[in-house]
Amino acid sequence: MSEQDELKKQVERQAKRMQKAELERPTLLGQTVYVGTLGLLFVLPVIGGAYLGQWLDSLAAGYSIRWTLSMILIGVFIGAVNVYLFIKE
Repeated sequence: MSEQDELKKQVERQAKRMQKAELERPTLLGQTVYVGTLGLLFVLPVIGGAYLGQWLDSLAAGYSIRWTLSMILIGVFIGAVNVYLFIKE
């Protein structure tokens, strides 16, 4: 094969790859949904932990925020793991 044929094949491959990339480009709506999903994956465990901690603190005598803070921190950790696993996928 001549160098010209090889160059022609490379250019054709690159052109096809560029066309495929253009067709598969993420849309604004798709990116918005993706970011919204990441937000929910992080925020929901934090809010759930806050409510659970507040409920546990209400069962204790006197004023206490020990469970609330602990559950919020656990929620932050769980949310971070959720986001990491979602992005990794």
